[in-house]
Amino acid sequence: MEDASPRVLLYILRRDVRLADNPIFHAASTNFKTNTFTKPVHASDTHIRNHISVPDQDIPSFTHLLPVYILPSNQVEVSGFLSDSTTESPYPKAQSRVAGFWRTGHHRAQFMAEGAWDLKEKLQNLGCGSDLQIRVGKIGEVVENILQWYTDEKNAGRSTVDVAAIWMTADEGSEEKEDEADVQRISSEREVAFKAWADEKYYIDNRDLPLHDIADLPNVYTTYRKSLEPLRSRPRPSIPAPTQLPPSPPEIPPQNHPFEIPTSREGLIKALLQPLEDDPKHGLQHPPQWPPETKSSHPFPGGEAAAHERLRYLISDGAMSTYKTTRNGMVGVDYSTKLSGFLAQGHITARQIHWSMMDFEEGRGPGEKIADYGKGENDGTAGVRLELLWRDYMHLCARKFGNRMFHLDGIQDPSKRTSSDVEPETHHEQRPSRKRWKRVHQSGGLGDTPERTREVFGRFRSGRTGIGLIDAANREVFLTGYTSNRARQNVASFLSNSSHLGIDWRVGAEWYEYLLIDYDMASNWGNWQYVAGVGNDPRQGRVFNPVKQALDYDPQGEYIKTWVPELRQLPLTKSVAMKKQEVDEQKLMGLYQAWRLGDWDKDRLGLRGVEWVEWPLVKIQFSVSRGRGRGGSEGRGRGRAWRGRSRGNDRGKKRLELEKQMENVQIADGENGG
Repeated sequence: MEDASPRVLLYILRRDVRLADNPIFHAASTNFKTNTFTKPVHASDTHIRNHISVPDQDIPSFTHLLPVYILPSNQVEVSGFLSDSTTESPYPKAQSRVAGFWRTGHHRAQFMAEGAWDLKEKLQNLGCGSDLQIRVGKIGEVVENILQWYTDEKNAGRSTVDVAAIWMTADEGSEEKEDEADVQRISSEREVAFKAWADEKYYIDNRDLPLHDIADLPNVYTTYRKSLEPLRSRPRPSIPAPTQLPPSPPEIPPQNHPFEIPTSREGLIKALLQPLEDDPKHGLQHPPQWPPETKSSHPFPGGEAAAHERLRYLISDGAMSTYKTTRNGMVGVDYSTKLSGFLAQGHITARQIHWSMMDFEEGRGPGEKIADYGKGENDGTAGVRLELLWRDYMHLCARKFGNRMFHLDGIQDPSKRTSSDVEPETHHEQRPSRKRWKRVHQSGGLGDTPERTREVFGRFRSGRTGIGLIDAANREVFLTGYTSNRARQNVASFLSNSSHLGIDWRVGAEWYEYLLIDYDMASNWGNWQYVAGVGNDPRQGRVFNPVKQALDYDPQGEYIKTWVPELRQLPLTKSVAMKKQEVDEQKLMGLYQAWRLGDWDKDRLGLRGVEWVEWPLVKIQFSVSRGRGRGGSEGRGRGRAWRGRSRGNDRGKKRLELEKQMENVQIADGENGG
């Protein structure tokens, strides 16, 4: 029998914006006291679990469910939600600490809005009176306002609603942990039950980790990976989507003044983008412009529906099976899964991806026309599982190292560095020596000035360094919010390594936080640290040669020409005999570094006197020549096996079509010029 007065279960959503495989929605459905609303599970659905074991003392008696998705004002600029344009926001601008970028840029803001609205419509379509409320502000304040509103309404005799409990999903970020602590404190003060549920969007469940304490997490990924193999047998079953949920309460607290929540998807997107559009150039003198006839490699909207549509396509079209051979591609929609954005926002879970691949491997579901269908794990699906595990590992590192994820010295112990590229700490704190960086607000002691560093960093962000691969990647991520894993590693190495720009790696991490659709705190900051040599790389830094990398991964210049249209009309072949063409090595090197173009080509392309052509930030003395030379080692996989420069006759992996054309051509990798 229901209680006489409504009792509300308040569910605070952040990065768990989905209905299926969501432990909280599932528990709210199965433990609703007047009924149970679970979807029937057939015996063949071995990857679906229909019940979650939750101690009775953690389940309150409730009659209504109030899901509230909060856009946190410290991470998302919310001034576009002000009800009066003359009113100032009570919150500081949501800008990054080092470089002052917006924490969330327009690409991800729209993706988040689409995801929230997709869940809102899913809840409404259940037909049980359930809905999603969207709010902005500090998470603790939003919760406080909701509880206070119900208290005031009850004291005034206008409502009989009580809040029975507050549930939310835990997160590894330090800011998110502070929010959870605020909500728990508020709940305790108001004598409302609180529960932070374990985040289950990852590949390996926390309960299945071979760790007694997070301090036991190995600092080397390979050690961690080996402790969990074989990976295919690891994920727990996923959870079905509820077919019905408790209804929304009869009275719903409004958004706190001075903000107002739009009533449409379009209005929500507009409010999020409005403050970002006040600076259309993003502080750049020459912001990238969209190249003619170019399509984004990430054209997908946000939301659970779009995530599963993409997953079904990857399975049925065979792209998942070919992942290992295509993952270093740089042009097109299907060279990688493009599931990272959905994973980051919790629109889909890693174990849902795993079980979809398992169905394919065991001959169930879509994909029956693909050659690998029903033949077990293949190289592609195994590769995807390794990527999912790497994401897990980065989140565990965030749990282990906390705020050290954002420190200039990273998670490494700087006292153990043996590199000569260190300087004594000159601040008043007595700390070990650290690696030297060029800084945007002060000199790094390398003969640099912050003014010059900001100028160089501006050209870097604009895609005007003069290095083709770097410029293409920076223009693509600026315009689309996405770029390939291979490009990201090269960009991070180019910015942070002392052989190239040597700039504080954190400003690069903040720039990516601003731009990326698929920004994930642990993955973004962990991977930037890794490449910069202050993270989980046991070699503490590696140098990617972006010219050699372009030769390996963009041998026909397709990627560079896509995003640097000024170079599109540069021919890369020459006639050597009747109806026979071969790669023009000089032109190819000119594509990779435009300063190497001859005057005739510069004039024909209209590039004479152009800053990034004539005065590149770095000149890399790299050439393609016949005979013996000095070769650079290859970047393999996600780039973690790249071992810097090597000498001698090291041809590395195949040069794809270019090597076929050039037969025994070898790489002469000289020292980087200034």
